[in-house]
Parts: sequence; C-alpha cells; structure tokens
Amino acid sequence: MSGATRIERRFADLKAKGRAGLVTFLTAGDPDPRVSAEILKGLPAAGADLIELGMPFSDPMADGPAIQNSSLRALAAGMTLEKTLRLVADFRRGDDATPIILMGYFNPIYAFGVERFLAAARKAGVDGLIIVDLPPEEEADLCLPARKAGLNFIFLTAPTTDDVRLPRVLERASGFVYYVSITGITGTASASVANIGAAMARLRRHTDLPIAVGFGIKTAAQAAEVAAVADAAVVGSALVNCLAANLNAAGVAEPGLVTAVLGMVSELAGGVAAGRVREDAR
Repeated sequence: MSGATRIERRFADLKAKGRAGLVTFLTAGDPDPRVSAEILKGLPAAGADLIELGMPFSDPMADGPAIQNSSLRALAAGMTLEKTLRLVADFRRGDDATPIILMGYFNPIYAFGVERFLAAARKAGVDGLIIVDLPPEEEADLCLPARKAGLNFIFLTAPTTDDVRLPRVLERASGFVYYVSITGITGTASASVANIGAAMARLRRHTDLPIAVGFGIKTAAQAAEVAAVADAAVVGSALVNCLAANLNAAGVAEPGLVTAVLGMVSELAGGVAAGRVREDAR
C-alpha cells in the first residue's frame, strides 16, 4: 500500500488477518505525564491495534464523568497540548507502526494555531484527528488543512445521522468511520448487538471505509459482540475507570496501576479476537 497512512495500513493488515481491531482511548497525561507515557508505551504489546489519545480539555461536552475527570486530572498534572504532542513523539521512538489518533475539541487547537498544530502533530507522529465539535460544515477550519498535511480526519456518525446527512459526512471522512453507538455521552448506556448490526449494514451501504464502534463498550464480552459485526471496537471510559480505581485518595497512581490498565486491555483484545472467530465460524 504505497502512500497509505498508518491507519490505512493497520486496517488493511487486520482485514488480511480476518480479525477486527481494538482501539483504546486514554487521556494524555492522566493521571500524570510519567505514568501516562508508561501506559502508552505498553498498549501495543497488551493488544491495542490503534490508540486514541485524548487531548485534555476543561469542557469536554461529549464525554461523561469518567473522561471529564481524566481531563481534569491531566490538566491539574500540568498536561498541555504541546506536552501531548511530545508524548506522541516519545512513543514514536519505540513504535513506528501503531496508529495514534488525537481525539478532542477544536478550542485548544485554535488557541495553539491550526497550521502550527498540524505541523507539530505530523512531526510528532500523529496519524489522525477526531474533533468532536467540528461538523463537516466547518471543514475549512481543520479537516481540509489536516488532510492536506497528510493526517486522516475521522468523523463521528450516530444513530441520529440519517440517510440524507450520512453521505455528506462520509464523503469527508478518511482513515475510518467512528460510529457512536448510543445517543448520549461516553461511558453511559450500551447499545444492543442487534442495533449495532443494523447500523453497520446501513453504514456499509454508504462507505467502504472501515467502521469502528464506540461509546458504551465496557467488557471483553461486549467487545466480542461488537467485533463480530464491526471492523473495530473502541473502549475508553472503562479503561479510564480502571485507571481511576488505581489512584489513592490524593489522586496519585498506586504501584499496580499500569499493570491493571494494560491487563484490562489484554482482556478486551482477547474479547475482540474471540468475537471475530465466532463470526467466522457461522
């Protein structure tokens, strides 16, 4: 795949192996930059196929309490957008294959400067962007410049994205499509397998891009169910909750935090693998 991005190469590799992928989300700098870097470094070996890294923001409107709190912890620990990019650059020194997608909101990027941000992201080794509060109608602000800079721009679709709007969203998407399986914020309800399956069939009538499903996946069993029908399962709040459960009363990482988080990633990866095997056996 000459000229393909890391995201495109990773999904092509997953397809060739006949399995779905696991996308893990954690907030950069949570609970502090040192521990965050240690977790990030261990994610690929634990089973993460793609990594979403949240850019800490004080007003994450699409996120539930778990990820809101992770942003606040990271900001309190001194995390910034510049340090987030440095975290990616440090990761790239040891891993040149695992795609990293930055997920967040436009305000910090606007304040940083769009052109400056894109140049720094590209240099650090970022592969794609998910910007929750930038709809396709605002593509000139970041989507088009990002694609021109060589970054994939991943758009969100939801159960409320109807057949009139869907083509308008998908024609601007690249890398993969992120299907938000519930109406609401992250880490709350979970969609039924039947509803997710129906949504995948509808999306695939409109796009050939891989489809990752997120919001509400908390267990290996749920990840398996999603992997049976989608190209990837995205898990965020459950991992952030695992991290938070291993902080002491002062919000400092307990000794077993990194092992606990990476252990949960391994369990989820096992679920994703089992889900696709079960589908292939039908």
